[in-house]
Amino acid sequence: MFASRKLKEKTVPRIPLPTPETMTPEQRKVYDMIVTGPRGTLVGPLRAALHRPELAEKWQQLGELLRFRTSLAPQLSELAILVTARRWSCQVEWYMHARAAAACGLDPAIVEAIRNGQEPTFTDTHARLVYDYSVELSARGKVSETAYQATLAAIGDVGLVELTALIGYYSMVAMTLNAHEIPLPDGAEPPLPDIVN
Repeated sequence: MFASRKLKEKTVPRIPLPTPETMTPEQRKVYDMIVTGPRGTLVGPLRAALHRPELAEKWQQLGELLRFRTSLAPQLSELAILVTARRWSCQVEWYMHARAAAACGLDPAIVEAIRNGQEPTFTDTHARLVYDYSVELSARGKVSETAYQATLAAIGDVGLVELTALIGYYSMVAMTLNAHEIPLPDGAEPPLPDIVN
């Protein structure tokens, strides 16, 4: 599915992460907005983005919209997010969203196949189309006419715009997590194996 490169897992990020005790008033305002919203906690790339509170605020608003308020079924959203996490070999993104995928009922066999860089078997046509679209866009930066039209017919204009934005957003998330080497939660093992293609 995707080639990956091995990154050594660290327990300390490359960039200091603001804590509630060290935050400026602007950072604290955004932090409070995040922890009282649907996420309920500050995790992942928003921890680094807080260095620029305005960026973190806009980022969390876009993420909240794409994760919690789209027309896509949660299983389809999480499927696209997992394809993106695998594309970028993002351990933290995978760790968080494999759990979310399980919670919303995405078939564990699909999750495991993607984790191992294999093509899953699908019984649901919409899931197959979302998977194909996500893989093409993530791997090539564009989508074939066939995949585009089939996915459009299945999920409509709004769904396709949301799906494309979701893949782009979670690519940004993965790049941020990987670039700053934001660690997994304490005690968590890296869930993604190395893949050599």
